[in-house]
Amino acid sequence: MKSIKLVVIFFSISFLTACASMDSGMEDGWIDMSGSFDGWTMVGDANWRIENGEFIADSASGISHLVTEENFDNFQIQLEFWNHEGANSGVFMRIQDPSAITDSTAYEANIFDNRPDQSGRTGGIPNFLPPAVVIDTWDQWNSYDITMIGNHVIVYLNGVKTIDGTDDNFSSGPLSLQYGAGTIKFRNVRIKRL
Repeated sequence: MKSIKLVVIFFSISFLTACASMDSGMEDGWIDMSGSFDGWTMVGDANWRIENGEFIADSASGISHLVTEENFDNFQIQLEFWNHEGANSGVFMRIQDPSAITDSTAYEANIFDNRPDQSGRTGGIPNFLPPAVVIDTWDQWNSYDITMIGNHVIVYLNGVKTIDGTDDNFSSGPLSLQYGAGTIKFRNVRIKRL
């Protein structure tokens, strides 16, 4: 009887250890999307690479993206980005067509300080929600904290709320990190379903 109990205890501990290792990439519901191309698909020909756990791109023949393999409807995404002067990038959300991503077929938390139409500059969502505050981001690490629940969109750039509004255009889809021009780096990318 003791040997049966020991076997049951051994298998219980083994099972719990296996479950813990499966959840090692998740903490309180957060999915760590950093430091690996696992869970991402490359669209376009940007020279995405990983250095010191950071996604980096600095050339392409056209607009390119790292697109999540999964769709998200209600979520929170947090990340840090670094962009050199003149860079054009963004975080796209609820993408409708991963093979043809534009700022009118998805929500884009823009990274483009000198965008000609400043209503869609960094901290804003072009075509949908302009930023309430102007924050320059060149040549430094910056943070985005974005929450989308239903039609409600909240964006924090460097801890400052730049958007708190609503829009009904898109309800679900994958997310992406964009390369448009210049040099862009992303790190500490994590997503939580809400």
